[in-house]
Amino acid sequence: MAGISSDGDTGAGGERTGEAEGSMAYRARSVLSIRPFRRLWGVTYLCSMSDWLSLLALSGLANKLTEDYKTQSFAFAGVVLTQLLPGLLFAPLGGLFADRFDRRKVMALADIGRFGLLLSIAVVGSPWWLFAGNFLVGCCSLLWIPSKDAAVPNLLRRPDQVETANQLGLVMTYGISVISGAGLYALITGVSNNLNLSFDDTGLGIVKVILILNAAFYLTSSLLIWTRIPELSRRAAAPAAAAEVPAVATGATTPTPRTGFLAMVRDAGRFVRSTPLVRGLLIGMLGAMASAGALVGSAQAYALSLRGGDSTFGLLFVALFVGLVSGMTGSPKLVRRLPRNRLFGIAIVVAGLSQLMLALSPHPIVSLPFVLLLGACAGAAFLTGVTIIGTEVDDSVRGRINAIYQSMMKIVLAGAMALTPLLVGLVRPHHITLFGRDMLVDGTRPVLLGAGVLAALVGVVAYRQMDDRRSESILSDLVSAVRGKPRRSSGLLIAIEGNAHLDTSVQAKRLAEWLGSADREVLLATDPVLDDAKLRAVLSGAQLSSARAHALVAAAVRADLVEREIRPALDRGALVVMERFVDSPLAHLSAAADLDPAEVEGLADWATARLRPSLTILLDRDPAKLPPRFGNADHHWHVQGVLADMAAADPDRYVVVDGDGTPEEVAARVSAAVYVALTTRGVTGLDRETPRTPVEAG
Repeated sequence: MAGISSDGDTGAGGERTGEAEGSMAYRARSVLSIRPFRRLWGVTYLCSMSDWLSLLALSGLANKLTEDYKTQSFAFAGVVLTQLLPGLLFAPLGGLFADRFDRRKVMALADIGRFGLLLSIAVVGSPWWLFAGNFLVGCCSLLWIPSKDAAVPNLLRRPDQVETANQLGLVMTYGISVISGAGLYALITGVSNNLNLSFDDTGLGIVKVILILNAAFYLTSSLLIWTRIPELSRRAAAPAAAAEVPAVATGATTPTPRTGFLAMVRDAGRFVRSTPLVRGLLIGMLGAMASAGALVGSAQAYALSLRGGDSTFGLLFVALFVGLVSGMTGSPKLVRRLPRNRLFGIAIVVAGLSQLMLALSPHPIVSLPFVLLLGACAGAAFLTGVTIIGTEVDDSVRGRINAIYQSMMKIVLAGAMALTPLLVGLVRPHHITLFGRDMLVDGTRPVLLGAGVLAALVGVVAYRQMDDRRSESILSDLVSAVRGKPRRSSGLLIAIEGNAHLDTSVQAKRLAEWLGSADREVLLATDPVLDDAKLRAVLSGAQLSSARAHALVAAAVRADLVEREIRPALDRGALVVMERFVDSPLAHLSAAADLDPAEVEGLADWATARLRPSLTILLDRDPAKLPPRFGNADHHWHVQGVLADMAAADPDRYVVVDGDGTPEEVAARVSAAVYVALTTRGVTGLDRETPRTPVEAG
């Protein structure tokens, strides 16, 4: 069977707690408490500040090295273009280096390269070498950025910290570093002017001093990376298979690392083609960047069409920036209500609809809220996309996917910005009166209208590619998000309960193998209460023998399993098969000790955060055929009676299956029962044929 999708009901009655539910300040402190990431964050600040400082210094140097007025007017554009050109032409190369070589060495050598190139630009002082050297500096940045982005998830403790780490990185790169770089440039040039520290008559001296200082920053970064962050060389566990292994988080196959660059390129292309999540991510990004390029390229002309001027353009720019920041900081709260794979597509669709409203807007007051909403959706989509790559793409291919994502963004954005003025010029301006107000309809209106339609359509395509909850209405998710309710998990939890551990263990394994033919991750969770090694180690090491102590330690082990494995798997949309989840342990504890059943059940609810299976398969065996437990034959009769009472009290969740017979016969009954139960509950993607046992299927 293929393409199983659940109704998303995991039966969770309580909200999740922990870092994901905490404030942004708490989550930031938690991530920054990790020493390797904290040091990398500081290095990111140093390099990002140097990037902005070099942009300003090189622009000033290019302006001073040219005398012609027209040439000077293109100095800034030339510096920007030569820094972006490597990313437009060779960005996938950075991803290949990030996946093929030691990322720490790549980053350190790239910083040494930037140090030498900026130093040479200051020494040579030639216009042609300024632009050529700046191009090579961009090539070094092209190697540095994918390695840094791919290494971040390996420095963190948990996958749920990747989003916070990305937020901190974006704030540093596009916030603190921009202010620091521009402020340092203004400080140095201002002090030199006031104190007449020009170093020569042309004014080139102070600019060269800034470039030398900038080069020293890159050298410092290289030394810090090499000596203080050895963890950058860390890699995730490599796949154990000889050819390919399932990429459980994405539903595709993870390529085995290859030594040749062409083979690595082919692996990355095959990974994108075979992974709907990544394919939808790239498709959505194309539409979003085309739409954003159209808006940026027509912004000044659009401000004039609103009967505004520079002040209107400034307000629109500020609104867009505020929206971007709001979207990046607010998206983690939305993730608790909407899955990331849905949030990404929805954000792009809403951004496209906002751009449609901008095309029809007659006044700046009407435009400003939609620009704010557009920026918020763009920020949320960008952060969500980077987080999806960091959390759900295997480490062996993450660098290449990051590079493809970044390069396509730059190519589409630059192309849209360059094409937009040409399209705007094709339409002759017209004056109309709307709601009693004179309105100028020029080429910006149809361009924004077309870009909005494109973004909305591409967002829908991306949403359909990435959505793994086809049976779950998006309207219900949106209503829950608006009401502030936590989202329901997109996975499905199936519990196998029974009297004997051997029976539940065998049947859980066989059911997981049968479900494993679906195009979806399947996680087999083991019993953490009766036979878990952690439980035995704690009980024996601490010399705990009382029934209450046993129950408390069992609850702790179960809580760890739920929080560490089951919850994340359900959030990823996986099918989780769990043997003896809650009901069987409760029944055994009530039979083996004089404990209050209500107290034990409350303890289990707290340990699992009230997580309950969507479907529970109860193996009904004759207790007389089971071996006595601790010499007490009545124990099995008591446990079987308690389980039968639980099933009778909740017939919608329980399916009772005859557990007597050979393991193959019982497995056939279990798979048939699961097939019927999921089909009748609206789960799509099941085979229409009668389910076969693993023996028959093999």
